[in-house]
Amino acid sequence: MAMSPYIRALRSQVGHARLLMPSVAGIIRDAAGRILLVQVRDDGTWTTPGGAIDPDETPADAVVREVWEETGLVVDVTRIIAVYGGQEFVVRYPNGDETQYVSILFSCSVRSGALQTSGDDGDEIQAARFWSLEDAMKLQLSAWLRDLLPHLYADHREAWFQPPTRRPA
Repeated sequence: MAMSPYIRALRSQVGHARLLMPSVAGIIRDAAGRILLVQVRDDGTWTTPGGAIDPDETPADAVVREVWEETGLVVDVTRIIAVYGGQEFVVRYPNGDETQYVSILFSCSVRSGALQTSGDDGDEIQAARFWSLEDAMKLQLSAWLRDLLPHLYADHREAWFQPPTRRPA
């Protein structure tokens, strides 16, 4: 995965220690209701287009940028679908870096562009394709996505989040 100058500077200070990172993902459906997933070049897993929010960037701007970089599509952000985080969203990269993502999933509609993987992030993504839930569940998915994917296809009207499990004494 490409590392931003901001993350590179943080890593120079903290090494491989876990970073808590705000991130975004774009959920884009085609006319048949299938969801766009991208295949990561590093390990071949399929995931949603998205990534970390850069300093001074709004979450909505970040998802527009990330979708463009990874897919070549220009999108309009229409609503928040879900917010997630926690232990299930810890990623350990091959170089030893550890990141725990807190992510906002946005519903997006395509404004323009053509689906491709050779855009600004062509070195990061090797394929992009729309999948039905049944077919997507057969893929090698990012660990966090397998449990979340049915919620994405359900297209809830209100934002979905993991219910709290802690209660004050």
